[in-house]
Amino acid sequence: MASMAISFSNSQALAQPFPNSLKTHLRNRPRALSPNLSAALGRGRGRGRGRVSCGLIEPDGGRLVDLVVGEGAAREAKRREALGFPRIKLSRIDLEWVQVLSEGWASPLRGFMREPEFLQTLHFNSLRLADGSLVNMSVPIVLAIDDAQKRAIGNRTKVALLDAANNPVAILSDIEIYKHNKEERIARTWGTTAPGLPYVEEAITKAGNWLIGGDLEVIEPIKYNDGLDHYRLSPAELREEFDRRNADAVFAFQLRNPVHNGHALLMTDTRRRLLEMGYRNPILLLHPLGGYTKADDVPLSWRMKQHEKVLEEGVLDPETTVVAIFPSPMHYAGPTEVQWHAKARINAGANFYIVGRDPAGMSHPTEKRDLYDADHGKKVLSMAPGLERLNILPFKVAAYDKTKNKMDFFDPSRKDDFLFISGTKMRNLAKNQENPPDGFMCPGGWKVLVEYYNSLAPSENGKPREAVPV
Repeated sequence: MASMAISFSNSQALAQPFPNSLKTHLRNRPRALSPNLSAALGRGRGRGRGRVSCGLIEPDGGRLVDLVVGEGAAREAKRREALGFPRIKLSRIDLEWVQVLSEGWASPLRGFMREPEFLQTLHFNSLRLADGSLVNMSVPIVLAIDDAQKRAIGNRTKVALLDAANNPVAILSDIEIYKHNKEERIARTWGTTAPGLPYVEEAITKAGNWLIGGDLEVIEPIKYNDGLDHYRLSPAELREEFDRRNADAVFAFQLRNPVHNGHALLMTDTRRRLLEMGYRNPILLLHPLGGYTKADDVPLSWRMKQHEKVLEEGVLDPETTVVAIFPSPMHYAGPTEVQWHAKARINAGANFYIVGRDPAGMSHPTEKRDLYDADHGKKVLSMAPGLERLNILPFKVAAYDKTKNKMDFFDPSRKDDFLFISGTKMRNLAKNQENPPDGFMCPGGWKVLVEYYNSLAPSENGKPREAVPV
């Protein structure tokens, strides 16, 4: 495993507001966050130097967005109202974005982006609020429609969004329809238009030539009824849990792979360092990505089963760890996307964010190389617009120490004692039902990974094999 880093963030107000002629979802933010986190770093560089007091970090825009209609008569009225509007059927990825928006992960955004928000996201990786302050927003959250749908909508100002079973999910109001320039969107988000980008092929290439933005009213919370909904905690629910645990710092770790002991080392060492800085009860948010992932990634249900074993076997402490699912789809857009991952965790209350080698990256789709520079993600986080106070504390490289039979921080003075086990090698060992070195992963977690590869249905016509659900 390559070098890892820990960072914490907080955004601050800047520059000029939108012209009044540009309609957006954005509202004024009431105040800037207190700088006590930054001061804490200066005070807490030595062991046991005082105490740091800090509430949860303020969400972007000053308060969390909640776009779900209240229960009872109001909800039923909205459901009936939706039946009178032109209808747009949502894909699975569209539905995931509805959940992201409705729960406030993208605060202060209040719906699918209109054109001013879309262009700012593509070209500046940020959005201006009405009071001139700046928030980070690096990936477009948009809804595509085709020519026939555009004609059917006509001059209507509201549309209904339907799920796969044609049930009304949400109403999009005060709509704006504008051109979906796919090449511009792909080039600006991924830095390439090479064929084979997973999210592009899944969600953009065959999508309509128009984008529709507007204010979103979600009729009821999005549920998938897959046995994992209890892990899908909203930002508000996470903040309540952190308060319940009396957290004075929250550090988030995102991943889309099984947790091995190198990951655990980074997380436990982060907590140790925060305690040395003076925090009394830093809480880990172990936050696997739960939206769309590419076909060769381990499915969410299996990853969650593996994460459960990590806690059951004490690799991570359940008392100081909150495991939840981050509902966003995965772009694999490297330094652009990692900004979205950090921004969303701020809205969930995390003031520290662990970022590692090539976050949100992938292999180049047509060439034998990585698509992004492995260090650019953490460097971009340190200077991204809307994340000006993002601070990065580099970690050493973590690898398997053959002399200690465990994962440890790499010591270049005895480099021959260390073994680097890549994700590809880990997957191949599991596929072949071979065991990794003792101390690489907890036994129960490794067993889950082997079971997953055993569950794969036989491939047909060269297509990727599908996993049997847990």
